[in-house]
Amino acid sequence: MADLPSEAAQTVVLGERELAIGFRLIGLKDVIDVTPENAVAEFQRVMTSGQYNLVIASQSIRPRLSDSQRANADSSLRPLVVFVPTPTGEYEVESINALAKRVLGVTLQVPA
Repeated sequence: MADLPSEAAQTVVLGERELAIGFRLIGLKDVIDVTPENAVAEFQRVMTSGQYNLVIASQSIRPRLSDSQRANADSSLRPLVVFVPTPTGEYEVESINALAKRVLGVTLQVPA
């Protein structure tokens, strides 16, 4: 089996200090601590860099994005954007149906 290019596995995490520490502890190297002041700029930089296939971002970043940035993140496949709950505070959980529709473009039918 041929090796994939190293860029194929590039993942970046954007989040608060606590979230960043957690992902660093499990071995991810591209982890960016963000603050409310720089979160949107860092998110935009990562999205346009072309070097990441997966962006794991704190849920706290999502409401700070403009409507067009949010729409771009929701429809993007490269990089795929996943928002994760913040270490503290409120969060939204994306349903499996919504995730499948966003990523795969299919609607799941779950029997009642």
